[in-house]
Amino acid sequence: MVPKSVILRKTTPAEASAHAIWTLRAALNVGALQCQYSPFLRTVKNYNEMLRHHSGDLARAQSTMVGHFRRHDGARALNSFDQYTTRTYNSFSTLDAQYSFCEAVGSAGRKLLLKQRGTLGDAAVELNPALRAALSQPPPLPAFDLSVLNGYAVPILVMEPEVEERRRRRR
Repeated sequence: MVPKSVILRKTTPAEASAHAIWTLRAALNVGALQCQYSPFLRTVKNYNEMLRHHSGDLARAQSTMVGHFRRHDGARALNSFDQYTTRTYNSFSTLDAQYSFCEAVGSAGRKLLLKQRGTLGDAAVELNPALRAALSQPPPLPAFDLSVLNGYAVPILVMEPEVEERRRRRR
């Protein structure tokens, strides 16, 4: 099952950019938690470095998103923002496509560290589609090559010699 992305109510251009940034942050955070199986992806290190490198953009995005919910929900703005953040994080949680998602998060994290401060909104718009698409990739094939079967399912039984001998005697 592919998790659905979070859709906001009517947004201003600044809110749409902040939403893209917050979505990218959520994807990288989920990746940092889910993808620790591979130190080569550097998901935790890239996430932490991204937080430091783009802290100004992230703070502005958070403030803009709270403003969005204040505009729509008034006094319930912080509660609405918290629910939005939870839904956004959950929209990247998957086991079916974990490998492809982790590869995409690793790549996105490396690219983000090369982006200038103040450009996180543009980077988020650029990188989010690949992260979302990675969630719909099928899991990798098993470690053995199925093409040698030429489309036939061939059961392979490996028996101990004693079992094989008893089987022959019963015939």
